[in-house]
Amino acid sequence: MQSLSASRPAAAPQKRDPAPSRVAYKAHRLWLTPFVRQLTRVGLPVFVVTLAAGVYLADGDRREALMTKAQEMRRAVEERPEFMVKLMVIEGATPVVDDAIRQLMPIEFPISSFDLDLEAMQAEVAALDVIEQVDLRVRPGGVLEVKVREREPVVLWRTSASLEMLDGTGHRVATISSRAGRADLPLLAGAGASDRVPEAMAILRAASPLRGKLRGLVRMGERRWDVVLEGEQRILLPEDNPVQALEQVLALDQAQELLARDLTVIDMRNPSRPTLRMSQSATEELRRIKGLELGGPAQ
Repeated sequence: MQSLSASRPAAAPQKRDPAPSRVAYKAHRLWLTPFVRQLTRVGLPVFVVTLAAGVYLADGDRREALMTKAQEMRRAVEERPEFMVKLMVIEGATPVVDDAIRQLMPIEFPISSFDLDLEAMQAEVAALDVIEQVDLRVRPGGVLEVKVREREPVVLWRTSASLEMLDGTGHRVATISSRAGRADLPLLAGAGASDRVPEAMAILRAASPLRGKLRGLVRMGERRWDVVLEGEQRILLPEDNPVQALEQVLALDQAQELLARDLTVIDMRNPSRPTLRMSQSATEELRRIKGLELGGPAQ
């Protein structure tokens, strides 16, 4: 007799549910979040590396050794032969200015180009009054090239304390001890003359026919110019259009030899009414002549 268990049919195997569990579903959704993915891929490695570096650098001896090694590596690169500057060449400078620049930048060669602050050095050279333009660069072959353009003095300006050379803009070039040092340059005097050098140069160009007699220009009251000639003759120019007034005097001199007469002042401050001032001897002679014409006794 067969048992009851043998007579029962075998139970069918249970099918596996393919749906994920709630925890797996939430974890998968969380992984699909961009922030979590970036945090896991980037943030976590950065955190681990930072933590390891922090632990390593927490020791002072390790930090000092690391900095020393970095400095040694940097100096090894900076002092390679291709980066070394061996000499300095100055172009466009007179011997005096050349010597002044070398004293201003006492560099001990050879020196690494990384140790040269070209901008600061250029500013120091440009601060010299005589320098109009300067350019610094390191040429291949380890040569520090300094190209300068000096200011060209065009006039001398006599002040109460010194004798200055000025360029065409009125900028100071240098101080000289005596007029004989640059006798080829015209002379200016008076307060404010350095501020009106272009106007003074225009007057001097117009006064070129008087070059043999011209002694210089004097700025009067910081408003106008006097032309000073030999024998203390003066041409008083107006504040406005001084060149035109001077040309008027030159035209009168060419026609009537005005400047050859015994005059001390030709006042052109009012060009429509020029005024002449004779010397003391000429005035006395004129009075004597007038006295003779009137029948008076001869002086």
